[in-house]
Order: sequence, then structure tokens, then C-alpha cells
Amino acid sequence: MHRPSLMDRFSRTARGCAFGMAVLLVPVCGAAADSAFPFGHELLLDAKPMKGSRRLPVLDIRENGAAEIDLWCNSVRGQVVVSRDTISITTGEKTERQCEPERMRGDDDMLSALSQVTNWRLQGDMLILNGPRTIRFRMETN
Repeated sequence: MHRPSLMDRFSRTARGCAFGMAVLLVPVCGAAADSAFPFGHELLLDAKPMKGSRRLPVLDIRENGAAEIDLWCNSVRGQVVVSRDTISITTGEKTERQCEPERMRGDDDMLSALSQVTNWRLQGDMLILNGPRTIRFRMETN
């Protein structure tokens, strides 16, 4: 019976570790490389402006997942993680601009809805985010 040398065992262990690390890293790398997600596009909420304003929420998500989110009144920075059809959005603190109470409530509602999204899909030029509530954003075509 052939007994593997120390180098053979080391080589197999190293290959096994490399394979294990590759398996662990695939979901992380795949999240940033998912070319179907509209990274780098300005996405405008598919809704009518609130009374007395022309402003609509806008998502701007860079390739690295860093996001700028303009809400009904304020803005916030966030991070978006995409892997296949799943998505998670985390946000930081809002700016402290003062607006009508309705628009400030709209900011809170939008942030809450965005933090609860779990899946996404594209339908034409529309990004559809699903969670307890469905949110639709159109790609800007400036």
C-alpha cells in the first residue's frame, strides 16, 4: 500500500482549501457582477409627485452597491447587496431638511419599505422591488 508523502498531503489540503474559499466567495463576487441589475442607472419612483411638489424619490446605485437615495423630502446614503434575484438595502441617517409633514412621513414610509425588500426583477425599463410592499422604479432615459 502506497502511503502519500507529506508533500502530496499538503498539496491536496491546499487545493481543498482553495476550492472551499472559491465556493464561499462565489455569492459575494456574483452579487457585484450581476450584469442584469441596473447598476449605474438613475431610477425614478413610478408614482405621482406629492401635492405642492414636483419631487419624486430617486435611487442611484453604483456598481459597488453604494447608493444615493433621494426621498420625498430628504436624502440618505445606503448600501445595496444583490445576488441573483435577491436584494437587501440598508440605509444611514437622513439629511435634516424640513418639509411638510406629509412628505416627511413619505420619507419614513419609503425607507421602511426599502429596508424590507427581498427580491427584484426587471420588466422592460422598470425595476420592481418586492417585499411586503411592491415598489416600482423607472430607469431614467436622459
